Amino acid sequence: MMPSIPAGATGNPYSVLVVGSGAREHALVWALSRSPSVSEIWAAPGNPGIADLAHVVDFSAGDVEGIAVWARAHDVGLVVVGPEAPLALGLVDILQARGIAVFGPTRAAAELEWSKAFAKDFMRRHGIPTASFGVFTDLSAALAFARSAAYPLVIKADGLAAGKGVLICATTGEADTAIRSLLLDRAFGAAGERIVIETFLEGEELSVIALVDGERIAILPPARDYKRLADGNLGPNTGGMGSYAPVNDLDSDLLRTVRDTILEPTVAGLRAEGRPYCGALYAGLMLTRDGPMALEFNCRFGDPETQVILPLLGGDLAALLRSCAEGRLDPDSIATLPGAAVCVVLAAAGYPSSPRSGDAIDGIVEALGDGALVFQAGTDVRDGQLVTAGGRVLSVVGRGSDLAQAAAHAYTAAGMIHFSGKLMRRDIAMTPALHPA
Repeated sequence: MMPSIPAGATGNPYSVLVVGSGAREHALVWALSRSPSVSEIWAAPGNPGIADLAHVVDFSAGDVEGIAVWARAHDVGLVVVGPEAPLALGLVDILQARGIAVFGPTRAAAELEWSKAFAKDFMRRHGIPTASFGVFTDLSAALAFARSAAYPLVIKADGLAAGKGVLICATTGEADTAIRSLLLDRAFGAAGERIVIETFLEGEELSVIALVDGERIAILPPARDYKRLADGNLGPNTGGMGSYAPVNDLDSDLLRTVRDTILEPTVAGLRAEGRPYCGALYAGLMLTRDGPMALEFNCRFGDPETQVILPLLGGDLAALLRSCAEGRLDPDSIATLPGAAVCVVLAAAGYPSSPRSGDAIDGIVEALGDGALVFQAGTDVRDGQLVTAGGRVLSVVGRGSDLAQAAAHAYTAAGMIHFSGKLMRRDIAMTPALHPA
């Protein structure tokens, strides 16, 4: 059941609260600030870049009760939940119980992301194409399964691991080490108490995000992201080192296949299981020789895909998201703009294993303009100086008439921004993204 909208809000400008503090949330705030239906924007907890566009309130994204009480007291017309953790903690359920319109799935619906084992079993129940797999909590059983499997294998922590709980193993020795690391050494803590071992899928990656109102879906422009740290898809998996949209080399029937075999069955299956889904449904896909297959689902906007999708959308984003919250989404309501966008992530020294904080950041103001946007993520202000304060520090987005021009703008802007130990890939939108998400 969708929440009722606060009295008097319909048809009048309303305030929006964005939950989160990353570059995805900065991009959402930027897009919402251009929405005619929005009177003011709040962010919890926000970041220094978001603070230039919105009022920030001092709640962590995990303080779900505090956020809900504050939103009700301030008559917020729409809450947009950015990251996955508050979804898993039930923020949407608490907001709905208070009659607050919210764009995001309930805890039960979001289990599609916060438990990879649930997601894989769900896909098997509903005939959604995905890699063959096994789910394990017992070390001996997992090791035996891996020793008899064909390689490569993909080993995943069941729970939320900030996009880093995926290990690709080429040999039985690598799989043995990975399994012991998760189940025995608890490398990802409670997230790795249960693991999924699945067949490695070969092909090119594709991210498809759909807006969902519980029943209807509207597909946003597809994007590609780059998970590996280094050029040529080398190095460890990360939360994402870059992205681009649109993806112009897709077969004309591919999105129809994705809608018919993956997105629609997922939304229908969740509804049938008593978990109606409202929010952004992210399907991480591998385009195999046998057709598109689902690698994973995220239950929110992707990061860094959001940073390239939103600049390509026209119309009123707040009204679009609120139509989902009210259960009245028009599947044909997505307005797209011409051109392309490319995102280059600037990461801190030591990322992803041990990112360094406290390095001064310079050049953002100079980088803006000429087709460039800069969305902040791992940043803080100390003694009046913007400094690094997380792994992925900035998302630098270039816009242009095509991918080549957008990439040129992104890399020109990225080159104008400086901090010690800056890490970035230099092949975004220039080479295939060949990895399982």
